[in-house]
Amino acid sequence: MVFRRSIYKTPAQLRAMVEPGLITAAALDAVRPAVRAGVTTAELDAIAEATILARGAESNFQLVRGYRHSTCISVNQEVVHGIPGDRVLEPGDIVSIDCGAQFEGWNGDSAITIVIPDPDRPELVERRRRLSDVTEGSLWAGIAALASAVRVGEIGDAVQTYIESSGEDYGILRDYVGHGIGRKMHEGPTIFNYRVADLGPEVRPGLCVAIEPMIVGGDEATLVEDDDWTVSTVDGEDGSHWEHSVAVHDGGIWVLTAPDGGASGLARFGVTPTPIS
Repeated sequence: MVFRRSIYKTPAQLRAMVEPGLITAAALDAVRPAVRAGVTTAELDAIAEATILARGAESNFQLVRGYRHSTCISVNQEVVHGIPGDRVLEPGDIVSIDCGAQFEGWNGDSAITIVIPDPDRPELVERRRRLSDVTEGSLWAGIAALASAVRVGEIGDAVQTYIESSGEDYGILRDYVGHGIGRKMHEGPTIFNYRVADLGPEVRPGLCVAIEPMIVGGDEATLVEDDDWTVSTVDGEDGSHWEHSVAVHDGGIWVLTAPDGGASGLARFGVTPTPIS
């Protein structure tokens, strides 16, 4: 007989996921001010790793077979899964940082995008900031939809609707999607960033998902670089990646990877997160 683990957590399990979410948030908060021209992506990775270890956790990225880093750092046309190394960041770069932590067997996963200032190329910086802002906005739109959704597919509808309403001709990656999270960093269900006919499982207390829109400035077509990890746009256009881990519980929703539970990001959507009790 095969036993299949439920995608729905118990209240005690949801409470156990709060700390790994906060540790993940702390790692990204530590990296954020260090993202500037002249810094290598390996140096940023080391900051995230030190923060995770200092909190008594471990990098769940390093638990993925063949991966030896605590973050994925993707620059410019790289959208996701960039490998930290000796690349030196330059003025005007758009930098996406994906990070996760495992604490006492439970996982957190989150991503941010930062654009490095470049006074000599203000138009480039503005274009890249716009891409990042719309991507982040679509993330919060998806999280807000989760608060009242009946099925998980409604998240993707909200993300795509937000992107379309921006007036920008952005592409939404189809081959890379969000996921459930819990004992493993990647669990069911699949969380699409676009509309799908099959709306998937029911949204009810115990559901915990990582919502992560990956948006590009041009066509959605991507390729995997020779390192077998980095995903880049085929047309060379920029990419942006934002992500949060979110729990649904008896009292509402709570963004596990935001120190305020997502209150600031959800305010414009009229949604108030409720702490997990």
